[in-house]
Amino acid sequence: MEIQLAQRVKALTPSTTLAITAKAKELKAEGFDVIGLGAGEPDFNTPQHIIDAAVQSMNEGHTKYTPSAGLPALKKEIAGKFKKDQGIDYEPSQIVVGSGAKHALYTLFQALLDEGDEVIIPIPYWVSYPEQVKLAGGFPVYVDGKEENEYKITPAQLEEAITAKTKAVIINSPSNPTGMLYTEEELKAIGEVCLKHNILIVSDEIYEKLVYGDHKHVSIAQLSPELKEQTIIINGVSKSHSMTGWRIGYAAGNKELISAMTNLASHSTSNPTTTAQYGAIAAYAGSQEMLKEMRVAFEQRLNIIYEKLIAIPGFVCLKPQGAFYLFPNVKKAAELTGFANVDDFSQALLEEAMVAVIPGSGFGSPNNIRLSYATSLELLEKAVDRIHQFVESKMK
Repeated sequence: MEIQLAQRVKALTPSTTLAITAKAKELKAEGFDVIGLGAGEPDFNTPQHIIDAAVQSMNEGHTKYTPSAGLPALKKEIAGKFKKDQGIDYEPSQIVVGSGAKHALYTLFQALLDEGDEVIIPIPYWVSYPEQVKLAGGFPVYVDGKEENEYKITPAQLEEAITAKTKAVIINSPSNPTGMLYTEEELKAIGEVCLKHNILIVSDEIYEKLVYGDHKHVSIAQLSPELKEQTIIINGVSKSHSMTGWRIGYAAGNKELISAMTNLASHSTSNPTTTAQYGAIAAYAGSQEMLKEMRVAFEQRLNIIYEKLIAIPGFVCLKPQGAFYLFPNVKKAAELTGFANVDDFSQALLEEAMVAVIPGSGFGSPNNIRLSYATSLELLEKAVDRIHQFVESKMK
């Protein structure tokens, strides 16, 4: 029998990370010493008190359905987190918990977009933004965040991209893949444009706890009551509490939109996993020391690896301000080593240097590669040394 697939899935762009990831696994299975720098998750285990709370919840019989929007106790903790960290108030009816921040985003676009609606997506972007917009019948409108502007878009660029069909703009700060942050002044200026044109701001703040040096995370929703009403915040415990596999994320914002997302979730997932919700309650209610330790470790790795990375011929890299990725422009390195493009250069790094990186083409930036420093310093130094040696050997 021949299955006719839906056009919505035929239109999806395959993840550019899949080929590299599959090849890396294949080489590892064959016994090769491959170092993977593609990880999008902390290399720390979930804190023990969170694990213990989840186990206790099961032992106490909390293994049944919960409300579709999440446990009231969890929404209370999320509201408390917003009050403590950003100084903003959300009622329980303004919060919906989903099966990860990715699912919260997916549900948001399904509830928000009609066929042909436009969503402005800054480049570089997280790979799932455009695909989720397309799945909801929307149309991604790309705006190039220039390297000279730290890969961030300007209010003038945003204004130019807005049309009668524009429904929303996505702001990801700190950014995956660049690690860059929007300042308070930049957010205010972007917010003014959004208020002027009545554009919803989708503020993806999943990396908010991983910010380094003197830099500070600011949520656009905390800047004014008007911007709070105009913003949907997407967040979760995956990166902050090293709970990627637990799949707990959430959205906070306009009550009507949150209600629509809740109704949609009731017909798709029923509710986020009950046990994971109890773990997330403990994540916000319990000790936050692990967050500090993890952030310090990432910053130490960044400071060491960054200096080694920019010493590689042809590598140009802005120093990240948050998250756990480096996003160097390696176009010159590809040229120096005789490769036609950065994708080919990345493939050669895997096959010859045994280092797996993610080509920037998957993020809309074909001149870059993404390297995660969410792995041990020993492996990071070994990987960067291999890349350096590879580039110098190809230049001879």
